[in-house]
Amino acid sequence: MSEHLSEHSAPTFLRGRVVTPAEVIADGLVVLRDGLIAWVGEAAGAAAAGWSDVPEADANPATLLPGLVDVHDHGGGGASFPDSATAEEAMVAVREHRAHGTTTLVASLVTAAPETLRQRVEVLAGLADAGEIAGIHLEGPFVSTVRCGAQDPELIQAPDADLTSELAKLAGGHLVTMTVAPELAGVPGDGGVVDALISNGALPSFGHTDASWAQTTAALDDARRRLAAGPARSGRPTVTHLFNGMRPLDHRNPGPIPAYLLAAARGEAVLELIGDGTHVAPELVTSIIGLVGADNVALVTDAMAAAGMPDGAYRLGSLDVSVEHGVARLAHGGSIAGGTAHLLDVVRTTVAGGVPLVDAVRAAATTPATVLGDPSVGALEAGRRADVVVVDDHLRPITVWRAGVVVTP
Repeated sequence: MSEHLSEHSAPTFLRGRVVTPAEVIADGLVVLRDGLIAWVGEAAGAAAAGWSDVPEADANPATLLPGLVDVHDHGGGGASFPDSATAEEAMVAVREHRAHGTTTLVASLVTAAPETLRQRVEVLAGLADAGEIAGIHLEGPFVSTVRCGAQDPELIQAPDADLTSELAKLAGGHLVTMTVAPELAGVPGDGGVVDALISNGALPSFGHTDASWAQTTAALDDARRRLAAGPARSGRPTVTHLFNGMRPLDHRNPGPIPAYLLAAARGEAVLELIGDGTHVAPELVTSIIGLVGADNVALVTDAMAAAGMPDGAYRLGSLDVSVEHGVARLAHGGSIAGGTAHLLDVVRTTVAGGVPLVDAVRAAATTPATVLGDPSVGALEAGRRADVVVVDDHLRPITVWRAGVVVTP
């Protein structure tokens, strides 16, 4: 026994309120060893499980969350993934979010010229190879000009399955999702963009759309059939920031939103929600999670360069952005142009809006990990990577652990 134990590094004990996918353990213990979570449970049961030298309970215990998983993030700390020509520039944004609890991050691009997309994808693929990011999300360029939001309408183009396959191959297996408008010819169907995505192990994410209910439903059904037969990382398509960048719900002309809600309620789609209090009202986030369940919602930031930064002038791809009072808007036109929150801020806002902490954390960590198809992250469970966010009573970060190492700002 002693010889076996000597093969391991000394364990690290984290004691406090432990948030698992199912419950909050009031006096819990998380044991980290060799970069993994070795044990999670009631602190009182640690000795029986073979753990000694467990720290005493703190009079004012901290709360332990899993490392958060953001599958839609354009930047932060003054850096923007769509504008980062080098890995060093992109890492500024990665470190900004990591220091605030996002230990797994998908870097999002925006609609751009094909050559720009090729170059940016190659940069981000290198970071994914190095384990710094979890993958790449392409938001466009095959989206609706009617619902383009902060996507440059002059660079939106007709769906092109060949370009999709080329970008996926440049991503080297790290393309996670691509936002596409399901109503566009060449998106669904044999030989379409969705077909190309799934053939390359990526997921369609429906959004920036002016689709009807019927068009949306048909595209969801088409994607579900293809995902069931393909090599994709998940069996479920996602929906890019539900409500934002899509035809609004109307009781006589319902559009895409009720179709997405129905698919999620059936467990057939994952809905992104930007629960920052700006993009979607907290009470609506509460209603949607209550309606479809946290297992079918991924809280995201849609963050851009201004996350963690002061108000001022920024860029998002080819467009100028002005940030005032923490809200990013296009300098010309006034559309909201991404978020300025960290994912932990989104969790805090969501909990304040009425969502139980367990559900908010599941939607910010466990469910998005299923989008990645990565069971090694997203929950405080034995065997997963040792990603832990220690927060205070106000859900503000105290210490962040990633793969068993403390993250330094």
